[in-house]
Amino acid sequence: MSQKSNRPVDWEALVTQNENRLYRAALAILGDPHEAEDAVQDTFVRYLEKAPNDLENTPAWLMRVLVNGCKSRLRLAWRRVGPLPETLPAPGPEEREELEELFSLLPEDRAVIHLHYYEGYSTDEIAGLLSCRPGTVRSRLFRARERLKKLLVESQRGEL
Repeated sequence: MSQKSNRPVDWEALVTQNENRLYRAALAILGDPHEAEDAVQDTFVRYLEKAPNDLENTPAWLMRVLVNGCKSRLRLAWRRVGPLPETLPAPGPEEREELEELFSLLPEDRAVIHLHYYEGYSTDEIAGLLSCRPGTVRSRLFRARERLKKLLVESQRGEL
């Protein structure tokens, strides 16, 4: 686990600039704060071990490694997504309902919603991150938006 000597890295700056973004993405995909923290840590370890010396876009590389790590974690047989944790890094209670709806989506739908709306990636970029076709990303975005719309309408009816 040694750092490559010919690639100078300001480790503190690298972590500070990327950890919150990576954590939010991991939490959106995995739905568990502890697993999200582990996934982010694993991503930084991977950076130390495997990042190429001629890396041009470090944030994109980190996100790709994180998404792939989250996909691997989701494939584990023992993994189960429980209820929405009470300690989400959400700015306020007004977002709680929206987060509940988001966490009711399938992990692959949560991933595309988060990467598109919160991280600002295009469908082509998301397709590259998730190793799928752009049409698949657009289908997942459509399906997730429709599901969210339906859930939000149902929850608003329940409040009336």
